[in-house]
Amino acid sequence: MDTASLKELVEFMAKSLVDEPDQVEVNEVAGEQTTIVELKVAKNDLGKVIGKQGRTARSMRTILNAASTKLQKRSVLEIVE
Repeated sequence: MDTASLKELVEFMAKSLVDEPDQVEVNEVAGEQTTIVELKVAKNDLGKVIGKQGRTARSMRTILNAASTKLQKRSVLEIVE
């Protein structure tokens, strides 16, 4: 598993949740200490990715944290509109 697979992991999770999987975009911004994974989805799918009270987004962040910890890296998921 490498950092490219973190991007694929987020992409897979997002595409599994949304109605318009072809609209899912994932960008990786590598910093010195932290990698920022930016997730962009169709406007009408934003609620599905965030979930009630942010539960789905929090769960995705937890999974991403677990995967990046295994890689001994630090990553942050940002959902961009």
